[in-house]
Amino acid sequence: MPGGRTSGKESGKPSRQLLFLEALQNSRASSPVSEVHTPVPPSTMADLVQGATMDCILQEITAEGRKLEGMDNAMASLTAETKSMRLEIAGFQLRILGLEH
Repeated sequence: MPGGRTSGKESGKPSRQLLFLEALQNSRASSPVSEVHTPVPPSTMADLVQGATMDCILQEITAEGRKLEGMDNAMASLTAETKSMRLEIAGFQLRILGLEH
């Protein structure tokens, strides 16, 4: 499959997902019913499925990690904003009490 995606850690080497999809496509190739296909050995297919599944899981974990990182950044921003607001409130309280210099 030209233009297929490869994983970032394997430069120039097709990803497990791509290999799985190619094997699946080859096993479903359109041909007369009378023609016999060479089946993909079960161990190879299992390895491809397991590899593709692991790649999918890793991608989901990475995406969730990015979401959590974004949430951490948002919480840090809110914390800084809260501290700033507390200082403003303290300043207003001092003004109300007439204790400000």
